[in-house]
Amino acid sequence: MTMLSVNVNKIALLRNSRGRDFPNLVGFIEMLIKLGVKGVTVHPRPDERHVTQADVFSIAEFLADSPDVEFNIEGFPSGKFLGLIEKVKPAQCTLVPDSPEQLTSDHGWDIVNQRHILRPALNRLRNAGVRSSIFMSPDLNMFEHLSEIATDRIELYTENYAEHFIGPHKNQVHATYLLAAKTATELGIGLNAGHDLNLENLAHFLTIPNILEVSIGHAFVLESLQLGVTEVVSRYHKICAAS
Repeated sequence: MTMLSVNVNKIALLRNSRGRDFPNLVGFIEMLIKLGVKGVTVHPRPDERHVTQADVFSIAEFLADSPDVEFNIEGFPSGKFLGLIEKVKPAQCTLVPDSPEQLTSDHGWDIVNQRHILRPALNRLRNAGVRSSIFMSPDLNMFEHLSEIATDRIELYTENYAEHFIGPHKNQVHATYLLAAKTATELGIGLNAGHDLNLENLAHFLTIPNILEVSIGHAFVLESLQLGVTEVVSRYHKICAAS
């Protein structure tokens, strides 16, 4: 069964827009856990425009009483970010190749030209006892070099899949992700996925075998506005359970 990890960045962004602690981020996470969610994802950016470093510590403290709920922290492996990870020790850290000014993640790692960044960062995660994952586009030229770095998992960057979900290239694009996933699995690397997955396109994506975790945030919030959080969580759990 694929695990659902809810990215709560947009909840923090909503809170920050009014300068008050409403909605309370930990309170929202507590509600998700009561609904059976087993994963929480955050991406604290340097400008703290949504999740802050203080939030990260608050969430980690709260989740310490829920050992069956995984905490996943995403970010570019700067010295400051890795220092945060070493203090918090989440279940998983997902490394993304974002520049500080990026609105959102929009590409995967170039392992060939960025292995000098990835190798020491992954080594620090390993020494800290934190499971590692790296953000990857389904570029088979990059996947051929995965064995050159020691990552526990990859997160398939799924925007291209979502973009072509309704259109003539749907199956062709899906096949690209299927082959990338197969390549990683043969190397013994675990599979996560995320970015623009939603209630409409997730089930088809999960016909790809061995997806361990999906991270969903933006769509989750929008769908919750329409359907309610309880209903949205229920629908995602049904999709993940059928995978």
